[in-house]
Amino acid sequence: MINSEYERRIAARFAAFDQDGNGHIDRADFNAAAKALLAEFGTAARSEKGQALYGGAEALWQGMAGIADRDGDQRITREEFVTAAVKRLRDNPDRFAEIARPFLHAALDVADTDGDGTAAVGDVARVLTVLGVPGDAARSVAAALDPDGDGRVGEAEIVPAFARYFTVPE
Repeated sequence: MINSEYERRIAARFAAFDQDGNGHIDRADFNAAAKALLAEFGTAARSEKGQALYGGAEALWQGMAGIADRDGDQRITREEFVTAAVKRLRDNPDRFAEIARPFLHAALDVADTDGDGTAAVGDVARVLTVLGVPGDAARSVAAALDPDGDGRVGEAEIVPAFARYFTVPE
């Protein structure tokens, strides 16, 4: 049962992972996210970047399942997700950041169209949109990830922001 305002806000974040909207998160949701990102950027699944993204998606799934799938059914319910965020990750968002790092690194690499190790703010917004963030919000979040205003976003900005988003409701 989701009781507090904090728990309600974290529960709202669940939809970002439930790609197919079936009420639970599973490996297929992570594969769908990877496939959609590759399609958005015209990157082949069998390419080095494509394989890294699928590997990162699998690592993120395994990490989340290890933290949240309390009944071992290989699915994470909304309640399991909230419990994991509230009880296991709230005081340690860095743990979640490390679980997410391989996927985020690979997603950034796919969005890095010029190979400089960063992605343009507009391309970060595209990634966020593919992952279910509405267009205006995606653009403003991507812009906020560029504190020096150079139009580029790197892993150092994305990883902690991702962890905060899923573990801190503000």
